[in-house]
Amino acid sequence: MSNLFGLKTRSSGGLKAAVLNIAVGILAACGSQKAETASAFRVALLTPGPISDQSWNGGAYAGLIRVRDSLGAAVSHIQTRTPAEFVENFRQYGAAGYTLVIGHGFEFQDAAARVAPAFPKTIFVTTGGSTVRANVAAMHFSFDEPSYLAGIVAGAVTRTGVLGCIGGTELPPVREAFDAFGAGARSVNPRVRVITSYIGNWDDAGAGKEQALAQISRGADVIFQDADAAGLGVFQAARESGVVTVIGSNADQNGIAPEVTLGSVVIDLPHAFLVVAREITSGQFVPRVIRLGMQLDVVRWTANPVLASRIPVSAARAVDSVRAQMRAGTFTRPVAGGAATR
Repeated sequence: MSNLFGLKTRSSGGLKAAVLNIAVGILAACGSQKAETASAFRVALLTPGPISDQSWNGGAYAGLIRVRDSLGAAVSHIQTRTPAEFVENFRQYGAAGYTLVIGHGFEFQDAAARVAPAFPKTIFVTTGGSTVRANVAAMHFSFDEPSYLAGIVAGAVTRTGVLGCIGGTELPPVREAFDAFGAGARSVNPRVRVITSYIGNWDDAGAGKEQALAQISRGADVIFQDADAAGLGVFQAARESGVVTVIGSNADQNGIAPEVTLGSVVIDLPHAFLVVAREITSGQFVPRVIRLGMQLDVVRWTANPVLASRIPVSAARAVDSVRAQMRAGTFTRPVAGGAATR
């Protein structure tokens, strides 16, 4: 499968018979096989879902391309779905001598810890979790910070007093973001109620739409979705309702349905990946939990200018004030009312 970057990607279904053939098959599609094959810096990315989701996985793939273009790395991408595939593909990239292998998600950390000892020259990094070994690190995105800002906006905009949160599956980073969103909303609207639900997967846009319609039937008029490709169904439901607005996640999703999108809670994955890759190429990398937040401009709240007039001036000022505190490292989130209700 080729995509808009011209780099071939693969799912892992046929890998058991192929042993990856990484250095030839994938790199040849990059348009510069000779230069990339010669690169001593090779980077691989495992995503749990399709890079067409315009969210979590698409942002990671853009990060892989940023590393390729900025550092001249040879790169490869594979979509994986199960823990067994995580282990298999980590092992195959390690055996192929890749310098850096990124497992994109909290769910990859156990597989990284299991495989890493056999390939001490390969650095395994997960985007989530807290697992650290001699050659294993984890990126921690402070996604809760811009989620709190999104909550301020939602709490000020809602007319029904009911907000929705829809996630793919109940991973700790998703729960933390939804809790922060609820806390931000209650900081400007103490009586607001938050409905939280999980789809059970990250790919089914139809199921995402159904969850959104269910929340809309319960009065939700602003929905914060963190569900990757499944979240695209939330935008569709909001568009069809004509009265509900959405908050995007992970990537800047303001352009997906600009007429119903208040803004996006963004992770700048290309910037984050490049920060880590540069540490490795400079010889300064130390395995650790790599904390990437608003102070480094890796996460941010990006309002949709199309709907800027819907956000009260007082809420916009509150967002600016709290954002400044977060960047300065002086903000403390209120404890009371922080958890989203079910």
